[in-house]
Amino acid sequence: MADKVSKEIRSKNMKAIKSISILEGLVSKALWRNGLRFRRNAKDLFGKPDISIKKYKVVIFIDSCFWHYCDIHGRYPKSNEDFWKEKFTRNKRRDNEVTEYYKDKDWNILRIWEHQIKQDFDGTIEDIMDFINSARNLSKR
Repeated sequence: MADKVSKEIRSKNMKAIKSISILEGLVSKALWRNGLRFRRNAKDLFGKPDISIKKYKVVIFIDSCFWHYCDIHGRYPKSNEDFWKEKFTRNKRRDNEVTEYYKDKDWNILRIWEHQIKQDFDGTIEDIMDFINSARNLSKR
């Protein structure tokens, strides 16, 4: 199926997409208000984690239900289905590779789905805080 917009307009639209999602921003602000200090999208870490604390070997990824194809909410767009199936397969493969990388290096890795944040924002923030505090305690041993 042919694209409905010109290459120039498609390029402009794609450039307007921000690398940090609204949900990442909300989570970051909530964690910052709770006194946590961290880096966002650290380019020097494999997979550019959404939130990272090197001191405690913590990486957190916030996975969108669309781009990471959540088993509950993931849906293929109706046009160009073969492209999207391959795209989502590559994304899931890369997510697994990143997760294994950090596990192999004894990092504390947490993956959070977009729907978790939307369903229970405060509870998810609490879970993240608990996860980081647990990693902090492990690093003190």
